[in-house]
Amino acid sequence: MVAPCVLIAGCGDIGGRLALQLLSDTWTVYGLRRSVARLPSGVIGVSGDLFDARMPAQWPEGRIDYLVYCATPSERDQAGYRAAYVEGLRHVLDWTQRSGQRPRRVIFVSSSSVYGQQNGEWIDETSSAQASGFSGQIMLEAEQVALQSGFPASIVRLTGIYGPGRSDLMNRVRQGYSVAIDPPLYGNRIHADDAAGLLAFLLRADARGVALDDCYIGVDDAPDALADVVDWMRKRLGVTEWSAETSIRRAGSKRCSNARAKELGWTPHYPSYREGYEAMLEAGNRDRKF
Repeated sequence: MVAPCVLIAGCGDIGGRLALQLLSDTWTVYGLRRSVARLPSGVIGVSGDLFDARMPAQWPEGRIDYLVYCATPSERDQAGYRAAYVEGLRHVLDWTQRSGQRPRRVIFVSSSSVYGQQNGEWIDETSSAQASGFSGQIMLEAEQVALQSGFPASIVRLTGIYGPGRSDLMNRVRQGYSVAIDPPLYGNRIHADDAAGLLAFLLRADARGVALDDCYIGVDDAPDALADVVDWMRKRLGVTEWSAETSIRRAGSKRCSNARAKELGWTPHYPSYREGYEAMLEAGNRDRKF
């Protein structure tokens, strides 16, 4: 059996981690980004700009079995989100169609920001997605572009990604970060390796002929109250002083479920923030020894 071929459009941090997992399975992996020099070894570079309608000169001519759209906006405003997620996706789908390629599945990496729930509700893929902010609203629009592309498509709504290079919460705790306790503010997380791992799991499943749903939530097993996460982190970091005033007030508070992905057979390597942040701390300690 010939190993599948995948093109990862927007092959940055998560896309690069996904590429490494698929390369270990001998998949052919193309990575599209502006600077192909930063792609992992073994990835075939496609130098291109998602924001430019012109097809990249290095666009592959052969078959593409899978297309993963994993973009990041250059600007965190409404125009930046629309350019990255709606227009960029349309460009890539247009290049795919113009090349006569028919992917077996498109995977669009979306966000749990599409859910506007604010009162600690449990959320799954069947819950109402009524985003209150522009980011979630634009994500919903982009999801429809993928689902109506004419190709089989699945949406993966990732929650708050953390991991190497994504240690903002730890830094803020060290600086005396405080958070409301009552009512609890629930947060949802997934380690960067697990985010890539879920994408790889879905691609492998589809390649084996497993029927996929059109939407999955990417989250770990523990959508805990943010106050509990901060309290654990203070103890682990040895932080003994912090502001008496709440320094964060989130508009949203929800608990996302990963039951659908787990029913398919996926399990996160880091089931909660404890394992994930512990691994980051241990890696940081090892680095300081050299």
